[in-house]
Amino acid sequence: MFLKLWEDHPGTIVGLISGLFVGFIFLFVGFWKTIIFLGFVGMGLYIGKKIDAREDLHDVLAEILPEKFLK
Repeated sequence: MFLKLWEDHPGTIVGLISGLFVGFIFLFVGFWKTIIFLGFVGMGLYIGKKIDAREDLHDVLAEILPEKFLK
């Protein structure tokens, strides 16, 4: 049953689970810590997608970080 539901609505299931997870984080640690956590998750997703696309990690970090951090 779950596999059929997963095949028909994978985005809905992932969105539901993600929403529940973020909601629980918000309840337990507060608004600002949740926002910071989501920022780190977003950065990890961005860097991970760039690495999956076979981009050089140094080039990806050069887009994000100021030049003084890459010396």
